[in-house]
Amino acid sequence: MTDKNRRGFIGKAFGAVAGVGAVASLYAMKKSWDPLPSVKAAGFTTLDMSGYKGNELITEKWRGKPVFVLKYTPEMVASLNDEQKKRVLKIGSDTYMIVLGLCTHLGCIPGYNPAEKAFLCACHGGTYDVTGNVTKAPPPRGLDIPPFKIVGNTIVLGEEGEEYKKLLADGITLSV
Repeated sequence: MTDKNRRGFIGKAFGAVAGVGAVASLYAMKKSWDPLPSVKAAGFTTLDMSGYKGNELITEKWRGKPVFVLKYTPEMVASLNDEQKKRVLKIGSDTYMIVLGLCTHLGCIPGYNPAEKAFLCACHGGTYDVTGNVTKAPPPRGLDIPPFKIVGNTIVLGEEGEEYKKLLADGITLSV
């Protein structure tokens, strides 16, 4: 009789240990599938637009990609045509260009020439104007605009606001 009780106890103890091990394994697997905190934090980037200077390209980082931010001077805004004005952002009384700094041809990083107010992708000779529109092929389209939301004098990259949704609907940019 004691043999049966002992055998039953050992079976129950083994079952309990196996159950705890299974729960611990499932928990560990779930934790490994969750994105790292650094990846979650990289999903949204907030930019305070008050520190930018006219015709000075600043490269920010969002999700590991370069984002070009260019504040237009009043002269630059006056020289824009109607097609170019569709791509610019008004934040307060200032006007900005915010685009992903990756060539839409092969993903190279174009350089900005402030004197010519244009971008050149040196890899294959593609050029973009001051708003990110293609002026010389091979790039198939203008520089992509990352998802953004305007909140007061700041921009939150990674969040889709009404202004971004309008750009998508008008075909100005593709969903990134």
